[in-house]
Amino acid sequence: MDTIASLFSFITTPVSWVIVQFHKVYGALFGDDSGWAWGLSIVSLVILIRICLIPLFVKQIKATRAMQTLQPEMKKIQERYKNDKQRQSEEMMKLYKETGTNPLSSCLPILAQSPFFFALYHVLNSIANNDTVGVINQSLLESAQKAHIFGAPLAAKFTDSTSEVAALDASLTTVRIVTAVMIVLMSASQFYTQRQLMTKNVDTTVKTPFMQQQKMLMYIFPVMFAVFGINFPVGVLVYWLTTNVWTMGQQMYVIHNNPTPGSKAQAAYLERLTKHVTHHGKTRGRGERAVVKAIVAKGRDRNEYERKFINGLSKAGLAAQADGTVVKSEAAVATVAEDGTPTTAAAPKRQQPKRQSKAQRQSGGPKAAGEPTSLEKSDAPEDAKPGGAKKSAQKPGSGTRSKAQSGQRKGGPQRPKSPSKK
Repeated sequence: MDTIASLFSFITTPVSWVIVQFHKVYGALFGDDSGWAWGLSIVSLVILIRICLIPLFVKQIKATRAMQTLQPEMKKIQERYKNDKQRQSEEMMKLYKETGTNPLSSCLPILAQSPFFFALYHVLNSIANNDTVGVINQSLLESAQKAHIFGAPLAAKFTDSTSEVAALDASLTTVRIVTAVMIVLMSASQFYTQRQLMTKNVDTTVKTPFMQQQKMLMYIFPVMFAVFGINFPVGVLVYWLTTNVWTMGQQMYVIHNNPTPGSKAQAAYLERLTKHVTHHGKTRGRGERAVVKAIVAKGRDRNEYERKFINGLSKAGLAAQADGTVVKSEAAVATVAEDGTPTTAAAPKRQQPKRQSKAQRQSGGPKAAGEPTSLEKSDAPEDAKPGGAKKSAQKPGSGTRSKAQSGQRKGGPQRPKSPSKK
């Protein structure tokens, strides 16, 4: 252990120095030996580390968005090789390599902060073993050993014996209750964060090996925290619980403001955006314009929620532009009512013809007032009819038609009658 600690001394020393600097600030407020002073020092260390990891988190978001652009290609590969899982995985890896994306990019923040986690674990373990570490000298070591959080020393663990806990001036029952509660909270926060990511911020129309890995991690990580947490000192549990709460809040912010296309979170976000844009008649802020611009650029490749968003704007008389702005649609004809209220002129409804009765259909339909009936028309002279032209008494071809109807041909030899059967 000492050999490993010496190899990571370049991290252990800065971590111990940061904790001591924060302890000086909080010690002036709560007392040097107070558990609040040392506990808040660890919390502040977590916040400082996570702030430094924000650029890496942004890179993770960009890598995730790059993965989302590959969703159509992934879906094609799945449909093409749906009966050959091995070939499907090979084509997926080939696609990742060609586009320069990494499906494991979401693990970067965890991997980046793992050295700090190890350094803090070594610092607290040295305090429990009454060993100086980094910039923590003997006086600071004694002060840290006296610090208790809810009655549990910072260096105490769930697996410690009664004598080890008594040496830190604490009760074994209190230590185990506090550590058990913190382990449960730590595992629950990890599970909720991962579950929120899988249920709300994932495009469920495409199944990828990466999604399956994330689903497995959703159950594996909480179990790992519960198993290994019993060997963590209370100070390390404070560190890990704080970073889980930070991650959960960070994830909620991303899901609310920058959801994954095709996910349930995007459906909720576009519904809010539709109400906001139709109410104000425009997009506000670069974030909203960027979202609208991306949706317009997709064209026919829009998903169900994006098409619903565009249709919602059209119903409100608005149209999304390529630059992300929203203008009044030319298709909507605006009119002004008598009271000055702007309204949208609706297209006149098509009039359905009135259904006639059987007697009206037989007589040729209803007659207008003063219009002669069929008998009166037949008795009227030909000159009185409209147009003044006399119609021939017999239409052309009527004679031939009558002959044809009587069984005779129009021309040529007549067909002999078949002899009647007696």
